[in-house]
Amino acid sequence: MNALVATNRNFKLAARLLGLDSKLEKSLLIPFREIKVECTIPKDDGTLATFVGFRIQHDNARGPMKGGIRYHPEVDPDEVNALAQLMTWKTAVANIPYGGAKGGIGCNPGELSKSELERLTRVFTQKIHDLIGIHTDVPAPDMGTGPQTMAWILDEYSKFHGHSPAVVTGKPIDLGGSLGRDAATGRGVLFATEALLNEHGKSISGQKFVIQGFGNVGSWAAQLIHEKGGKVVALSDITGAIKNSNGIDIPSLLKHVKENKGIRGFHGGDSIDPKSVLVEDCDILIPAALGGVINRENANEIKAKFIIEAANHPTDPEADEILSKKGVIILPDIYANSGGVTVSYFEWVQNIQGFMWDEEKVNSELKTYMTKGFKDVKEMCQTHNCDLRMGAFTLGVNRVARATVLRGWEA
Repeated sequence: MNALVATNRNFKLAARLLGLDSKLEKSLLIPFREIKVECTIPKDDGTLATFVGFRIQHDNARGPMKGGIRYHPEVDPDEVNALAQLMTWKTAVANIPYGGAKGGIGCNPGELSKSELERLTRVFTQKIHDLIGIHTDVPAPDMGTGPQTMAWILDEYSKFHGHSPAVVTGKPIDLGGSLGRDAATGRGVLFATEALLNEHGKSISGQKFVIQGFGNVGSWAAQLIHEKGGKVVALSDITGAIKNSNGIDIPSLLKHVKENKGIRGFHGGDSIDPKSVLVEDCDILIPAALGGVINRENANEIKAKFIIEAANHPTDPEADEILSKKGVIILPDIYANSGGVTVSYFEWVQNIQGFMWDEEKVNSELKTYMTKGFKDVKEMCQTHNCDLRMGAFTLGVNRVARATVLRGWEA
């Protein structure tokens, strides 16, 4: 099931639970603006190459729109639409004053040189500079982009609008990036997991974890869980997968991954089939890679009691039903992985104030937001007698709907 269908389905279920009228429901789904631009650049060999850049701005009832920019060869408009919409609900659940957006350029960043990527980023920024802005739409990195991309966007945007560090987040520290941003999504996953376990009278210490994906989010989550006394018993990335029922030595693994560009060949555990990592025996499963990995094919085999969705859309709606019948508790992506956008908000706030925080303040504010977010989601679960996913969706949709009505925008 594709991302857009699943997001629309969750939205409609939430709208029903909240009793929204059909006109309001319809207007909340329609994006505010969809932008498509042609970006032509000279390549290093002197030939011209043309790429399509786009930005979907979904909703700005609660504040400026916020969302990543991805550089990827297959940019599917439906998926980008779903991700823009998801950002609207995610920022509302996190209770930060933003709406949702998403964008990118259809290109293969691996096939472009650094100077080609810079030219492409600058041309894209020239085309959209009057459609983004500190109080309009604030981009961030996503697949295939990073702090350097944000630095180029900031520089190009500033040529038109004067020095504006708050126009993008996820910047290098030297250009107004926030401390703690790199670890933010993984640290948010830790705080979310702590809040959920606390509810069940448990703590991280002594629990057995399986983590699928060892990129930014998975590796930080593993490191922080390990530091808190959690046992990571199985892990996978693109290169392979390992298990060790006594717990994997995460610091050694991080060193190995840095040197060898992946998990493969690590001696601190037995090599296993990456497909089987999701069904390994554990207390808590953390999918931190791609969408749609938990589906009707493998849902019955999953042994975890809790699933923390660090990735976007890792669980298919069909798997959702199978797992809830089994009594598995799923902490939904729209809450669980919101640490990244929350610290992006802190970065934006610091830039606007021209006053930077130390890392301790960033982390403690993040913990406050994640803990309060869980409490808010649980309250919605009790009010509407629903699971955590619907609790989060009703919370997000309700906040956006209320802002829309208060502004007098309802049809």
